Amino acid sequence: MNEALRTSSGGRIDRSRPLSFRFDGVCYAGFAGDTLASALLANGVHLLGRSFKYHRPRGVLAAGAEEPNALVGVRRDAARYTPNVRATQLELYAGLEAESQNRWPSLAFDVGAINDLIAPFIPAGFYYKTFMWPRRAWKSIYEPRIRAAAGLGCAPRLPDPDRYATRYAHCDVLVVGGGPAGLAAAASAAGAGARVMLCDEQPELGGALLSVNPQAALSLDGRPAAQWLAGTLATLGANARVTLLPRTTAFGYFPHNLVSLNERLTDHLPVQPPEWPRERQWLVRAREVVLATGAIERPLVFPGNDRPGIMLASAARTFLNRYGVRAGTRAVLVTATDEAYAIALELQEAGIFVATIADVRDGESAAAEGARAAGIPVLTGATVLGTSGRRRVSSIRLAQLDGHVPTTTQLQPCDIVLMSGGYTPSVHLFSQSRGKLEWDERMQAFLPGAAAERARSAGACRGIFDLTAALTDGGAAGAAAARAALDPARRGVRPAEVTANSKAVVTDRVGQGAGTGAVSTALPRPSGARGRAFVDWQNDVTTRDLALATREGFRSIEHVKRYTTTGMATDQGKTSNLNALEIVSRTLGSSIPKVGLTTFRMPYTPVSFGSFAGPARGELFDPVRTTPMHGWARAQGAVFEDVGLWKRARYFPRGDEDMHAAVARECRAVRSACGIFDASTLGKIEVVGADAVTFMNRLYINVWSSLGIGRARYGVLLRDDGFVYDDGVVARLAADRLHVTTTTGGAGRVLAMMEDYLQTEWSDLSVWLTSTTEQWAVIAVQGPSSRRILAGLVDIDIGAASLPHMGVMSGHICGVPMRLFRVSFTGELGFEINVPADFGTAVWEAVWAAGETHGITVYGTESMHVLRAEKGYIIVGQDTDGTVTPDDAGLAWAIGRDKTDFVGKRSLQRPAMQSPERRQLVGLLTADPQQVLEEGAQVLSGPQLKVPDRPLGHVTSSYHSAALGRSIAMALIARGRARVGETLYIPLENGEAVPAQVASPVFYDPKGARLNA
Repeated sequence: MNEALRTSSGGRIDRSRPLSFRFDGVCYAGFAGDTLASALLANGVHLLGRSFKYHRPRGVLAAGAEEPNALVGVRRDAARYTPNVRATQLELYAGLEAESQNRWPSLAFDVGAINDLIAPFIPAGFYYKTFMWPRRAWKSIYEPRIRAAAGLGCAPRLPDPDRYATRYAHCDVLVVGGGPAGLAAAASAAGAGARVMLCDEQPELGGALLSVNPQAALSLDGRPAAQWLAGTLATLGANARVTLLPRTTAFGYFPHNLVSLNERLTDHLPVQPPEWPRERQWLVRAREVVLATGAIERPLVFPGNDRPGIMLASAARTFLNRYGVRAGTRAVLVTATDEAYAIALELQEAGIFVATIADVRDGESAAAEGARAAGIPVLTGATVLGTSGRRRVSSIRLAQLDGHVPTTTQLQPCDIVLMSGGYTPSVHLFSQSRGKLEWDERMQAFLPGAAAERARSAGACRGIFDLTAALTDGGAAGAAAARAALDPARRGVRPAEVTANSKAVVTDRVGQGAGTGAVSTALPRPSGARGRAFVDWQNDVTTRDLALATREGFRSIEHVKRYTTTGMATDQGKTSNLNALEIVSRTLGSSIPKVGLTTFRMPYTPVSFGSFAGPARGELFDPVRTTPMHGWARAQGAVFEDVGLWKRARYFPRGDEDMHAAVARECRAVRSACGIFDASTLGKIEVVGADAVTFMNRLYINVWSSLGIGRARYGVLLRDDGFVYDDGVVARLAADRLHVTTTTGGAGRVLAMMEDYLQTEWSDLSVWLTSTTEQWAVIAVQGPSSRRILAGLVDIDIGAASLPHMGVMSGHICGVPMRLFRVSFTGELGFEINVPADFGTAVWEAVWAAGETHGITVYGTESMHVLRAEKGYIIVGQDTDGTVTPDDAGLAWAIGRDKTDFVGKRSLQRPAMQSPERRQLVGLLTADPQQVLEEGAQVLSGPQLKVPDRPLGHVTSSYHSAALGRSIAMALIARGRARVGETLYIPLENGEAVPAQVASPVFYDPKGARLNA
């Protein structure tokens, strides 16, 4: 460690805990509380990386999340390697191993720097014009080399061994930002009785207060700033209604005040406990949100502004006061604000020689007089002609201007250049929430305007930089948010009204006194200036690139952004976007609002893929859901298939049976005696509430108001375009309660559709929706003997008179509570037993034992498909394809003709939906009864398709029926029902065409005598 660069005392580091770490294989020392950036600066290391395009040397520019240059890769072991970590946010720990990126063979000697020598030949957009010829070279030369050069850092090749957690939370007030305004907002809201969550990306809460000079006479509420901060944090920490989340970034703002947070739990630890998750992603639904996200210092644009050692003035203050690090020994400050003068005095007091302050503004100020009184030379009306130094800045050439003509010039040796162009409010989350931004001409910045969500901005993020004013503003925002959140008359999610004091107040960021309006951050470039002036440090975008884009005809900043790649680096333009806007608008002679504003996209800072995946990895990435009877079926030798996320028994072979033999046996058993089937995977939704029937009437095509208690009805659900979406049996259990079943694969989407309509269209209805799919085990007992088998197991009368077809009763089976449905998907006398899932296997085994003397046979999904096809029952998704209406599927009888409306009704009235040429579901009987058609095969009017003829339709289901002794098929055919009796043709792969007669889709027991036995 370089003792000359580390202060003897001060800062928030723990000097009693020295730490050793490695950067590019070299061992260095730091302290607990350091970041990698502060520790390297304390060791005199300023070269931390290379720029993306020209591979120019890059050092630390900022001290926080806005850092565009100091990106490193961090390695813990072969599987734990994280690229593109900001050194300014990477907390130091013992044994940390980091390496620079985008260089070869080393950081000091990078072959890629040859790009800098040919920079005039590869300006912005050169690739759009260069890699077009010869055409054959694209795949063999251009594309491979471009791909090899693309990207920053190296992705790990081994599976990520760490765990990631996801948590949902609700609160009254979410405060984003733990600076003075955010802490004041949280304290005010908590004091009003609200449940508060406060998150901040830094390991400590305090924001700008963490970088304040401890010797400064700064007081808050009558107490020194440090005491106020400690007391406020203690009060919040002791409040059970307050959740404090340091190391947590709010990276995305979604509708209805849903905010995503990324909490980093173990990255700062030398040894990560294996039982801990590495990160936790919070999904927070807040009644009110207070955004206290602060502001980012704006860099200045001048020739040679990208050398290592050139950084933001606020960054130098942070490194000094928070980490006890002198960023250099001889400093020059280039500023457009008064705050840089205060920073210069702090640096001088800490032992850094301040060679001069170059103020780009004309005229004198009290701040300049104060600096001169302290012995610091001040040059007003100044500009920068250039800098020198390869791996670190060594000097800067300054000039004083008379208009645009330099009158005096000076060459100042230095090892750090600090720049300050004012502050840009962080409006990223506000913009993501769809809030409107307003341009403030005096500040030359965008500020929050009308909110689209229930959100308020406070403090520096809305232009209030004075510390006392920011505290007052934060407290007022927190109190207002708490009142709105706890208001008993609150309704809906309308955005909060803009308060009277929402107009920004442009003041100094820290300390008292009136500030000055912002000036141009792109310094004048008079004759004699040398070097490129960089706007985007990471992507090497210069002022010349922006000028080229405007000459090429680009006028919108979004187009300029894509042509030059400014603002498209990993920092998402935090330090470059506003400067680019100013330069483009000035070049075009237009105002900044007219040029436009780039989109603030999530995430605010990079978030790991692991955080988004959460626990959904490995087996949980595509979860396997099994029914309570899965183990029993496996023991019986079942062959399983995937249906949605479920494992379902497809068939149960005996001995050497193949699938066809097993299915034929199972089907015969159901038709002649009894079969038992696991139907637990069917989706089940409980619809409860005083308006439950009204809700179902509006949603499904059927009439539910006439459905009696204890009765069930087949229901059909349409999309709003009128096409069949799902189906299932709906039972009315009470006046205000319905049990809705869905298809196995449709349970999730049906519940989502119900919630969508309930929350957005019919929020006035008193209805609650609950998914009960996994709460009920469903045992289907089907066949002529089913009633005899169950009669001795249940405590209710299940005779035909007491429990007719489509009847529902509650009772007990083997002492277990049940809901018993008399329904059938086979066309036989049938029952479906719904019991709590924990009792599923026990009840199944009891039914099996009782049925053995009656010839009970277990059957799987393949037999279920055959049995239902024999009866003409459809399967949504197989016999429908997203373009089938109820009438197409033969379900027009289910439509409530007298209903005023239901989802999809108006679409059904369109002429195209009533055309006689529509495809309709019919049956097909092949001329050869043993010929089983291919599902999906096209259906033709003749043995061959002739131009311009088109297929009439396609086969949807096709099986061999053991009960009928022949093949059967269902198909969607144009004017299908009018074609009954016609012979159509189904082509095979070998070119032959199979003749088949169009028939009714009900092949077995068309009168339903067996069903109603």
